[in-house]
Amino acid sequence: MRPRHLLKILSAGAVFAAALAAQQAQANPAVLFDLDNGRILEHQDAFKRWYPASLTKLMTAYVAFKAIADGEAALNSPIRMTKLASSQPPSKMGFKPGSVLRLDTAVKIMITKSANDVAMAIGENIGGTQEDFAARMNATAAQLGMTGTHFVNPNGLFSPDQYTTARDIALLVTALRRDFPQYQPWFSIEGLSLGKKKIPNYNLLVGRYPGATGMKTGFVCPSGFNMVGTATRNGRTLAAVVLGEKSAIARADAAAKLLDQGFGTSMTTSASLTSLQPYGDTLAVNDMQEEVCNKQPKEAQSEAAPAPDAKAPKSPWREKLVNPRLVAVSLGGATGPVPRAMIGRVEVADTAPETGKAANVPVPVWRPDRPAPAFVAPVAAGMQGDQPVKTAN
Repeated sequence: MRPRHLLKILSAGAVFAAALAAQQAQANPAVLFDLDNGRILEHQDAFKRWYPASLTKLMTAYVAFKAIADGEAALNSPIRMTKLASSQPPSKMGFKPGSVLRLDTAVKIMITKSANDVAMAIGENIGGTQEDFAARMNATAAQLGMTGTHFVNPNGLFSPDQYTTARDIALLVTALRRDFPQYQPWFSIEGLSLGKKKIPNYNLLVGRYPGATGMKTGFVCPSGFNMVGTATRNGRTLAAVVLGEKSAIARADAAAKLLDQGFGTSMTTSASLTSLQPYGDTLAVNDMQEEVCNKQPKEAQSEAAPAPDAKAPKSPWREKLVNPRLVAVSLGGATGPVPRAMIGRVEVADTAPETGKAANVPVPVWRPDRPAPAFVAPVAAGMQGDQPVKTAN
């Protein structure tokens, strides 16, 4: 190799390393990798346990897609809102118990709006109960090699027993793209329309970052602001996983910076997602309640983009999308087969899935040989942003 050519490579590497060093100063878990081959461009605290918040819904989507592939359900299968699902705190759609929507509609709403009620309904209808669906989630996580992950619910509402790592989320993102590429456009929906209501995507990169293709955001007070951002440029697709940022703007900015750095170089580390060995503290779970919620105004404690503020620093992630591409969603139209786990638990003949309304049908009840699913409710009264308040034990 010519010395001049080698110097250019070393110089580019030095610039990339310096930029990443500034990013690392925040010491939040992060992984930047190539989605086409799993090669890692950058990682920090990749095996540190973290509360996933609504990144959980990526696994809920994967399990739902797997149920479709296995013939347990279809895109137009009915997803019925139960009392448990309807009782979930915001972010939510507010559908009443007994309401019915198509499975594909439910998944699109769950991804774009990050609706906790719809995510729970998907879990109950596909799994039969919240616990049974969580068991599927954990079995799937084990199959995918997500060794630092455990789930207890399908929507990501806080539980001390629900945790993951940046590396595990990267494995899940890879599996979604590899195993179910037909659903990838759902992760880049700019917004939904429900009647006259317009619902923007919480992922601020979608429609704003050049080449953005998804995927998901998450927030509860103990987790801070989490995000998976994916983008494609010049035939190359990268994914950035960032956990524990302090605002919706900060997480979008962190993901965008990582993606920019990745697209700016072809260099990778010697590790891949599957070969990277555990390091650091892999047992303690970080808690950002104090930093994110106890010291922040309530309006900042939300998945949604902050309202325009002339005093706030300018940011491309604050800009309102002009004529966003909206996907229409609605109740009803669920004329497909009842999910296998729900057969025998609902009198299908007495329902009207095409209208999205219950027709003298009771909400599904729990099997008598199993206890009702336990909903992790906030101990203290009140809410913070889109998630329940976490209080000290």
